[in-house]
Amino acid sequence: MRPDTPAAHATEAERLLRTAGQYPGDREPLCLQAAAHLELAGDRPAATALYDTLLASSPSPGNPLLIRALKAANLWEYGHEAEARAIIEGIRREKPEDAAPWEIAAETLEAHDELEAAESTLTEAADLLVTSEELPHATQSLLATRHRVRRMLALPHDEGDDLADRLHTAAVPLDELHDPKRLWSLGSEDPAELQAEITRLRSELGTYRTALSRPFPVAVLHWPEPELDELLAAYPELEAEYPTYRAHLTDIEASLRELAQAGTPNLGIVRATVPSYEAFAASESTHPSNADLLPQYATTLAARGKAAAWPPGRTAECWCGRQSTYGQCHGSK
Repeated sequence: MRPDTPAAHATEAERLLRTAGQYPGDREPLCLQAAAHLELAGDRPAATALYDTLLASSPSPGNPLLIRALKAANLWEYGHEAEARAIIEGIRREKPEDAAPWEIAAETLEAHDELEAAESTLTEAADLLVTSEELPHATQSLLATRHRVRRMLALPHDEGDDLADRLHTAAVPLDELHDPKRLWSLGSEDPAELQAEITRLRSELGTYRTALSRPFPVAVLHWPEPELDELLAAYPELEAEYPTYRAHLTDIEASLRELAQAGTPNLGIVRATVPSYEAFAASESTHPSNADLLPQYATTLAARGKAAAWPPGRTAECWCGRQSTYGQCHGSK
């Protein structure tokens, strides 16, 4: 169950920090999650202190600009506007090659009614990052955010907005999702108009719920054959989940294709190992033979940045590890 009170968020932050101490290699993503829970708990100074600790850590964090963007968003929320602005300007000067710091910086400006500054930040990022229509999920999200901000500013469509429209797959078009006039209809006394708006909002909420996985993909477990053999030898109760290695590989590809057909973005595969799984089971105070633990393990690995994006390119190595391309292996079916 997700935390829904300040005390629960504080408790979850403490749990994540303890886990970060147990898994130093995963410290950065776990601490970032902990900082988010501290913000939700209302302890913004503690979140800032955690961001500062990450930025000062040795070795240096893997994505310092992302941490700085999150810190700026947090600072502005509790009265440190000048410092937040300075951090955002510093991020823009450094021109990150990752979309996430740009988008967080722009959304911080947008949240404080700095729409023109948000739009110029997003446009600068799009000019730098958009080199084709085959874009990672984070860059597609940035384009959608830019589309929304430009719609609020009543700016005409440009090439970036057209690309955002083409990449958008939900049933409700971006122009409708981002129409500022939609808010006015919520004050209508016409039941039919209200019901139509509720239907549109439900569709939009579904899109946003899916986007909550960003940057952590919806992931499935892949046990390499030696690991699966070891797993089943130690925990034969899991044979119902994995009758054969071949069936395991087939199920992975079939599950991911089904999710993709349902419109789920940002899919990934995480490679499992028995020692890691046993350590995770111990951290959850349960036994590795508990099959209900498997999806939780997959989600945790994905949250720690261990997922590989699916599908790979047709000429890239297949996710299963065989010495063949995805197009010649699981992508050929």
